[in-house]
Amino acid sequence: MKIIKTPSDYRMGPNLHNMIELTGVSLVESCANAHDKKAKIFLEDHLLLFVLEGTHHIRWGTQSVSVGKHQMVLLKKHTYFESHKVGNPDNQFAYESMMFFLKDGFLTEFVRQTSLEADISKSDSEITVKDFGSRMLKFLESLHPYFRDPEEINEQLFKLKMLELLYDLAVTDKQLLAQLTTLEREFVADLSQVIEANYLKDLSLQQLATLAGRSLSSFRRDFQRIYLAQPAQWLKQKKLEKALDLLLHTRLPISDVGRQVGITNSAHFTRVYKQHFGQTPSQARSLPGKKVVDANEQNS
Repeated sequence: MKIIKTPSDYRMGPNLHNMIELTGVSLVESCANAHDKKAKIFLEDHLLLFVLEGTHHIRWGTQSVSVGKHQMVLLKKHTYFESHKVGNPDNQFAYESMMFFLKDGFLTEFVRQTSLEADISKSDSEITVKDFGSRMLKFLESLHPYFRDPEEINEQLFKLKMLELLYDLAVTDKQLLAQLTTLEREFVADLSQVIEANYLKDLSLQQLATLAGRSLSSFRRDFQRIYLAQPAQWLKQKKLEKALDLLLHTRLPISDVGRQVGITNSAHFTRVYKQHFGQTPSQARSLPGKKVVDANEQNS
């Protein structure tokens, strides 16, 4: 499954979203009949997600949350997650949401202009689902006309409405205010936690580096210091070890085994597996009692 980079990929995707792009903020309206719609998402900007109908299940690493009707969640940029939208079965499986993609500069301006004082000690990295009431619902509904005629938008007026949104959220939720205040700050994640949560996913080294808050060169250097191996070599080894375990202890089709370890092309999976273990995945499965010899052992 292809990873969707948001919000940029929404410009080129199928016409399932209405989008408004202004300096510092992008607003996306998603309306669809979503009986069971799944995707892999990589956030380029911070995201405020408001669900108006249906449910949006979000899974990252070993954790997950479900955002239901009239609920919201704040996700920081450079987050990778699995998205699962489910429409309301009592309303023809309708799903509707509004997504606000916020750039660091816009948050900096909000923090500078507001007189609110944030207690940074209340900020944490936990993703928390929050309810929103009728006042916020009316505000979101007031944005619908902008999608019908985006070329007529007064950018300064619309910008004020976005700042109004953040202000309204901040004054009613001190934890959210603290999170908004600290989102723009540079972060360096625990690299081992990032790797353990994502090494079986179909992510490039650059994407893993971004998730870890590092440049690619810093990521390579820190990875080698912690794991005493080059990242590409280590990741390949771990993926194939997991694939072997799945082949011997599950009945998953071989193509599904490849996808489970982040190698989505079946022919490529078979090729790299044989190069590493000296036999194809189907051969490994047909001889479960026989020792599978690592390619490095064969060459020694």
